Parts: sequence; C-alpha cells; structure tokens
Amino acid sequence: MCRLYGLCATEPTKVECTLVHAQNALMTQSRADLSGKSHAHGWGVATYENGMPTVERQAWAAYHGEHFKRAAAQIFANTVIAHIRHATVGDAAIENTHPFVHGKWVFAHNGTVPNFQQIKEKLLGETAPSLRAAIKGQTDSEHIFYYALTVFEREELDDLQELISRVIGNIEHWCLEIDPSAPIGLNIMLTDGRQFAGSRLGRTLYHIEREGIYDCEICGFPHIHHQQIKEYRAIVVASEPVTHEDWNEIPNRSVWSIGADRKGISISSF
Repeated sequence: MCRLYGLCATEPTKVECTLVHAQNALMTQSRADLSGKSHAHGWGVATYENGMPTVERQAWAAYHGEHFKRAAAQIFANTVIAHIRHATVGDAAIENTHPFVHGKWVFAHNGTVPNFQQIKEKLLGETAPSLRAAIKGQTDSEHIFYYALTVFEREELDDLQELISRVIGNIEHWCLEIDPSAPIGLNIMLTDGRQFAGSRLGRTLYHIEREGIYDCEICGFPHIHHQQIKEYRAIVVASEPVTHEDWNEIPNRSVWSIGADRKGISISSF
C-alpha cells in the first residue's frame, strides 16, 4: 500500500497546499489515510525542468520533520508526481523509494504484486539487459518500471495508455498462473513530462479536472501566475480525494491517460 498524487497543468502550478495543508493532504495521509493506514516508509516528489525530471526522495515519513514541507513549498511545475510509501516489498531505503526516474521518464506505483519472487524472474527475463542493469532496489515497483520501458522501446509504442494496458495485462496473467486467488495491486503512474498515463487495479483512485483561475480554499490565492493568452487547465489524479471538491472515482480495471494539451482524461477498461 502507498499513496499517489499526479498533476498535469497547462501552466506551472503551486502544489504546496495540496501536498501539505489540505484536509487530506499527502502529508496527512502519510500519518493515516482515510482507512487509517500509515504510509511512513518514505516519500518522493518529481517535477520537470527544461524537459527533464528532477526528484527528491527520503526514506522516512513525510510527516516527520520539515523536509517534505520544504520540498513541497518549492514546487511550481506543470507536471508533478508525488508518492508516500507503505513498504510491502523491499526495506524502507532510499533505493526503494518512489518515484523512480530514468532519462525523461518518471514512475510511481501503489499496490503489491503477489508472489513477487516468482514474478521477478519473469520481469527480469523480459527486461532489456541495459535497463535491467539500472535496477538499484528490491521493489516490485522498480522492476515493473524497467519492464515497461523495455516494452515501450521494443514495440515502439507512441500511446502510453496502450503501453500500460499491455504491461498490466502481462503481469496480471503471470500472477494468475501462479495463484488465481491472490489479490493484485497495480495502480501506476508514468510520464515523460508530456504524456501522462496510469492504471487502476485493486486500489482506490480518483481524479478531478479544473478549468480557469480560482482562489485556493486553503490559502485564498490562485496557485498559478496566469498568462492571459493561455487557457488554464489542470487534471489531478490521486489515491484519495485531497480537497473538498467533487472528485470522480476512476473505475477498477482501468487505464487512463492525459494528453499534452491537458484537455481531459481518457479512461478505458482492460
């Protein structure tokens, strides 16, 4: 179990209130989510600068100390992935902390692959040697990430929604072969800073779409420095509703994507 947060916006957007101060901010969820579960085994936030990702990660709880607050206060970006971890596969260590980054790609995962030691051999066998060598930690998540990049390169896919559907479908098939009764958790987020896509399988997931400028209910100010020539749009995807707004649940067994124009979210079942 972990908790995910992803933002796509047409203009750089401040996310401090969402990550720190909202009634169900990610920092609040690190202490206890809506079900009462703690996610205290690490946190990470990835953004993009000049087309390439930057990431800050720590292997302790987001609610512990001021580090998460300071990191969140500095974020002003078009694309953000944030993650708080409840460790199930791999120790609480920096190499096991999300988001994972490789080149222009950023990846985060909420859930658990059952019987991972057996699935791991299949993943490694299907992962390109150069990408297999990049794996630093023990998590199922990082292995899924590099397997997904292998599929992307090998099959020359342009559509991230199609990529994720294939990756999730293959992993689910392998899991069912081993134990059809074992529950699978595969909520993932993947972006190259331009396209943004993910899945929901076995864990909760919600989204909200925002258009136009409005004052934040928490700080009372807009979260962007708006350019009048642009139409502001933003889409947020998160494991749990973060604010008082009307969030929409993404159906289980779905893949979703957000295009570069940020004009809505596309959702399809698999």
